[in-house]
Amino acid sequence: MNLVTIVDGCLKSFTAGQIADETAGRLINHLQQGVGDESGWQYHAGVGYRNLLIHRPGSADPPFSDETRSTPPHDMTDLPVTDHLPSGPGSEMLVELMDRSREMFADSDVDSQATQVWLWGLGRRLDLESFHERFGLRGAVVTAVDLVRGLGRLLGWSVIEVEGATGYLDTDYEAKGRAVVDALAEHDLVVVHVEATDQASHEGDVESKILALERIDENIVGPVHEKLSEMGDHRILISPDHPTLLRTRTHAHGPVPVAVCGTAVIPDEQFRYDEVTASSSSLVFDPGCGLMPWFLGNP
Repeated sequence: MNLVTIVDGCLKSFTAGQIADETAGRLINHLQQGVGDESGWQYHAGVGYRNLLIHRPGSADPPFSDETRSTPPHDMTDLPVTDHLPSGPGSEMLVELMDRSREMFADSDVDSQATQVWLWGLGRRLDLESFHERFGLRGAVVTAVDLVRGLGRLLGWSVIEVEGATGYLDTDYEAKGRAVVDALAEHDLVVVHVEATDQASHEGDVESKILALERIDENIVGPVHEKLSEMGDHRILISPDHPTLLRTRTHAHGPVPVAVCGTAVIPDEQFRYDEVTASSSSLVFDPGCGLMPWFLGNP
């Protein structure tokens, strides 16, 4: 569930102008007090514009199914929202909840660019096998994004909170790098997730995307590589989770590049790191879940 800005029927910002955590929390609390607990609904504040609407099992289960469709708001910038409303079983309920949020925000004393919530990405809680049970390794994750935090918890990883990690371009890259280095003392695998490049692409800002990549390289990859080199056998893997194109300002399908270095890594024939090269590599993981066993040397 996003907090968004819709003007004259078009989605102008899927982040509600990069709404601050405190402001977003006040709006979510306003919704919870006015709409929450009706038929088991619970509004849950996350980070900035990223939040959750949870339905707790009860006497009336929501009428959704695999046929219920919703559109990610980051795919709708400057487009009419009426062309992208939820559809399928239960969609009327979702539209009603969004309409009620618009009315409540208009009457709220909270000063923000958020005009309403946008509901999308519905699904049920996953039941995942423990990473330790699957691979025998202790894992940790460093991220500012609740989605990645949640996946980490479902896998049984330690979720490391980092002060200054914002999930945006102004995140504290150095603090995230230090957190990874510190976590390596007690964990076999540490995943660090940085959202800044994705946000820059959504905003069509090539300069900020380049700057974010440079900061990731200098403040995260460099210190982590130095630390692991001191520790002995190791591997490092760098990859985006999906393409986000500057020219379209939204996500795309297709292979993403993977760069790996460390102990007993055999390179393929490619020497460039980009999506075009990834699609022509002889080393392809389809489905993508095959990447982790290969990386760990534990098929």
